[in-house]
Amino acid sequence: MTEESNTEKTPNIQVDSDWKAEAQAEKERLSEAEQKVEDNAEQRKMPEPNFRGLLGILASQALMGLGMHQDPSGKGVMVDLEGSKFAISLLEMLEDKTKGNLSEEESAEIKQLTAELQSRFVQIAQLVAAQMETGGAPEGEP
Repeated sequence: MTEESNTEKTPNIQVDSDWKAEAQAEKERLSEAEQKVEDNAEQRKMPEPNFRGLLGILASQALMGLGMHQDPSGKGVMVDLEGSKFAISLLEMLEDKTKGNLSEEESAEIKQLTAELQSRFVQIAQLVAAQMETGGAPEGEP
């Protein structure tokens, strides 16, 4: 083989001297993106579970059933008296089962919350009954 034919078979290699800089820049972009994801996760971090949080979840369920959320069509409110009654019953059961194990503050809070939800339930149930009788929306409906 001659030198000419040997040169023809050897591939022509071009060295890109900027590859290290490009790789470093990409590494920094990925690191910044990762940091943003971590920062967002910190902001969305759930609070520590506690008794007040449990009461809040159950109260939210009861209020949702009492029409505190608008119908998806945007023309009214959604009322689920049975679902609301169930959530209030869960609060009553929780109060009964934890009697003697709660602080004075927790005990007062669950009693007050349950009483307020029961009162609101009666109001909404009466409004729904009046609406069913007349076939229209009663005055003072939320």
